[in-house]
Amino acid sequence: MVKTMTFNELRKIKDSLPDGTIRKIAQQLNITEETVRNYFGGHDFDKGKAVVGVHIESGPNGGVVTLDDTTILDLAMQEMARV
Repeated sequence: MVKTMTFNELRKIKDSLPDGTIRKIAQQLNITEETVRNYFGGHDFDKGKAVVGVHIESGPNGGVVTLDDTTILDLAMQEMARV
């Protein structure tokens, strides 16, 4: 499912995640932690991969982010709901 939000909203979700959530999501999806961080707007492509399907357009509130695949976001939201 496609999801659109501001970049600042996406970063707020990442910053609100309980400790260890990035690692847990990475392990569940068999990807690196840096790849998960890159999904949330990080840019460390030396250690992690660029996430395909994350489109960022400049604008207010950090711009607009369109996520073609919400799997990582969905897992993050599930973890936040458990707290």
